[in-house]
Amino acid sequence: MMIDLKQLFEIVGESIDIDCCLSLSEVKLGMTNPFTEPVHLSGKITNRAGIVTLNYTASAAAHHVCDRCLAPINTPVVFGFEHILVKQVNDDSNDDFIVVPNLVLDLDELASSDIILELPSKVLCKEDCKGLCPTCGVNLNEQSCNCTQKRIDPRLEILSKLLEN
Repeated sequence: MMIDLKQLFEIVGESIDIDCCLSLSEVKLGMTNPFTEPVHLSGKITNRAGIVTLNYTASAAAHHVCDRCLAPINTPVVFGFEHILVKQVNDDSNDDFIVVPNLVLDLDELASSDIILELPSKVLCKEDCKGLCPTCGVNLNEQSCNCTQKRIDPRLEILSKLLEN
C-alpha cells in the first residue's frame, strides 16, 4: 500500500488513519510459512509540531513448528511499531528515522520488514519441551523410549578407557 504523505508533511495537525491487510503468504522462515492468513495493520500517521510519526499494530495468527519436537504451533501475535518519518537525513548512518523519498510511503515494505524482524528466532511448544529422542525419533513429551540414554561422543570415547583402569 503506497501512502501519499505530501499533504501530511505540509499541514501541522493532519493525520491519516491506517486500516488494511497485508499478505505475507510468500514469506518462509526456515521450513515454515508463518502467515497463511493476511496480517491486519491498523494505526495512524500524524504530523504534530512538524514531526511526522507512524504508529501502528500488526495482528495475525502465526503458524510455527517447535524447534525441539517439531509439533505445530498456532498462536495469535500482536506487534506494535512506531517510526518517525522524514523527507531526508543529513547523516547516512542514522537508523532512527524512516526516509520517505518523494513523500510516498511504501507501508507494505516497511511493515513486512518490521514483522519479520519481530518474529522469534527459536519457537518452542512449551518452555520445558523435551524434544525428540536422537536415536529413535520418539517425541519425548508424549512418551518415553527404551533407547540407551547415555551416549558418549565418539571423539571423547577414548577418554572413557582411562577411567576403566
